[in-house]
Amino acid sequence: MRFTVTTVAFVGGFVLLFSNAFPQISRASGTVVVPDSSREKGEDVGVRSHTNVLLYEFAEPLAPGRSPGSRPPVAGYVSPGSGPGSNFFETPASLACVYGLVAPVSGCSPTVATALPTGGGRAIAIVDAYDDPNAAGDLAAFDSQLGIASANFQVVYATGKKPPVDPTGGWEIEESLDIEWAHAMAPGAALFLVEAASSKNNDLLTAVSVADNLVAQAGGGEVSMSWGSSEFAKEPGDESYFQTPNVVYVASSGDSPGPLWPSVSPSVVSAGGSTVSRNPLSGDFQTEVAWASTGSGPSAYFPIPSYQNSVAGIVGSNRGTPDLAFDADPHTGVWIYDSYPIKGRSGNSNWKTVGGTSISAPSLAGIINAAGNFYTSSSAELTAIYATLGQGAGFNDIQSGTCYHYAGYLAAPGWDFCSGVGSVSGYQGK
Repeated sequence: MRFTVTTVAFVGGFVLLFSNAFPQISRASGTVVVPDSSREKGEDVGVRSHTNVLLYEFAEPLAPGRSPGSRPPVAGYVSPGSGPGSNFFETPASLACVYGLVAPVSGCSPTVATALPTGGGRAIAIVDAYDDPNAAGDLAAFDSQLGIASANFQVVYATGKKPPVDPTGGWEIEESLDIEWAHAMAPGAALFLVEAASSKNNDLLTAVSVADNLVAQAGGGEVSMSWGSSEFAKEPGDESYFQTPNVVYVASSGDSPGPLWPSVSPSVVSAGGSTVSRNPLSGDFQTEVAWASTGSGPSAYFPIPSYQNSVAGIVGSNRGTPDLAFDADPHTGVWIYDSYPIKGRSGNSNWKTVGGTSISAPSLAGIINAAGNFYTSSSAELTAIYATLGQGAGFNDIQSGTCYHYAGYLAAPGWDFCSGVGSVSGYQGK
């Protein structure tokens, strides 16, 4: 996250959770909270990467028997206050319904959608920085609550030595989000969490090397990277890290204007964000529009790859991002389970609602995995994705909304800088 926001302690007269912990953006019914791990400093560019996760904290009355953050249960799930609820934030089932990954139910409301993806195979490796000591337990709690099959899951230390924790808790939120949503979209895939020694790019790239070897040894699959840095001149020299045969790399395009490395690499699938619109009374899905904060734009250092030749009239002579989109707006965010304290404070619930393109990368990696094509490279995967343009199948063409600096890019029919080819529609073309 590459902007500064003003701290707001109260909204509508209610105290916000973690009101003194992070910069916050005021909203009528809650606050978007930017973890420290998602903030990029000028000296970090090209040296250290940041996460792309945002928290949505609720402001609500303290009614009898309720505490801030507690929610009524989603259809079929457990007691009030212990899990995802009916404020129409997204579950794996509700987005699987919206994106055509399961047999749909009318409206795809989170309160009624219960069918979950069942596919997946070989392996997905998640690369993140620092250690999340609660990763396995949080994934198990998420799966149990939402009825997802237990994961074949392993934590791997990239250097062979357990990394330190991130004391702010931001990277632990990232890790919970990544493993939970990758597994939810492809429950049949073996899942690795590869923990880098730190958020320095050299350490993260060491972890990428470990991750792609694990995936290649499993017969192929995906490496998901929900982190990134503003572009820097030396980034083309790191291309070899994203070119292991039989591995498809997916990275978040970012949560603020401009392209983000490694998402901008032509050897990586750039995962952008969208806003899912729901009827505020029924929770029924209405439409999907571009998310204004999606990282996007032409690369400053990479030329246009051959798979984008069909959109050269839009992107010009340089690599354009993102390639495709997934729900990432924190105001239409997703549920995760994360029990690691934030800034040393555990809050009122381990269930959290999050946004950011950190959702997009692991979710799309899972969907690509479950599609079952297991292409030999990201370039081959992207060639298949771009071949769907004009075919009317495989992707939802997002045609409304704006993004980039000054909201200067418009979503439009076909490929655009806000959402790429669009969001997914079933498994075709993946």
